[in-house]
Amino acid sequence: MRKRHWFNGQWKKPEIANSVEAVLAFRTECEKGAERFGKIPDGIEVKPEVINMIVSEWLIPENAVPDKLLFYVHGGGYVSGSCNDHRSIVSKVSKATRLKTLLFEYGLAPENPFPAALNDTITIYQEILKKGYSPKNIIMMGESAGGGLCLASLLAIRDQNIPLPKAVVVISPWTDLSCSGESYSTKNKVSLAPLNSWTVFSGFYAAGSNITDPYISPLFGDLKGLPPLFINAGNADELFDDSLRLYEKARHAGIDVAFREGKDMIHCYPLLSPLFPEATDAMNEITAFIKLHLEK
Repeated sequence: MRKRHWFNGQWKKPEIANSVEAVLAFRTECEKGAERFGKIPDGIEVKPEVINMIVSEWLIPENAVPDKLLFYVHGGGYVSGSCNDHRSIVSKVSKATRLKTLLFEYGLAPENPFPAALNDTITIYQEILKKGYSPKNIIMMGESAGGGLCLASLLAIRDQNIPLPKAVVVISPWTDLSCSGESYSTKNKVSLAPLNSWTVFSGFYAAGSNITDPYISPLFGDLKGLPPLFINAGNADELFDDSLRLYEKARHAGIDVAFREGKDMIHCYPLLSPLFPEATDAMNEITAFIKLHLEK
């Protein structure tokens, strides 16, 4: 991935403009990429459903573990992401864990800024509980902005006295939308993200709200009382410090938390399994964490 310029002439890292048009174009490119490379593994059934007016779909592996659920929150900087462009990677997790998995489409900025994504996630979670899933049989998982949204949603679920899921997995979570971590500058040149993307996406999502509101940037929240947490992050990623700082804060809050640093690894690298050994090893570790907590 870091040598991609070998196949693309004199590659120059693009910069995303701070405009609605640029963000919508970015979203379109993400969807096109899914169409080119998105392949669903064998043995996965896809069942679309609209849940409380939110487009969703169930990914059901063969021999799925009964009554257990992986509640997946997709990434995309709060401005992109859909069932279509995440179906392939999430299906791989579903198959590896043998878990029925729910994927859904929360409202995206700039059309639907904060708190749309948060409200949609909590709505879907409550609807799942109404369907009869026990919180002790639910694992919540998300990557990038979806990882941050997992954590923000957990804070809100806890604060609203809604039963929390059994455990949580976040991959390269975006926990600080003020982008104050050192890695935003030190890892900028090696990151795969377009230049300036995180600050652009943050501005459209927060849309004038307090950027350090814990429901926007969970790094600034009180983490006490959250369920067991597994964090994975590559250290060649602009968001690396978001993960490391969250881990340190969670540990000091008494959370059962594990942190795995991928040396020289890029953003959300476990989801590239089985393309290279580091991704496969990381995904195997995530799968083991999920199985461990659902067996307790």
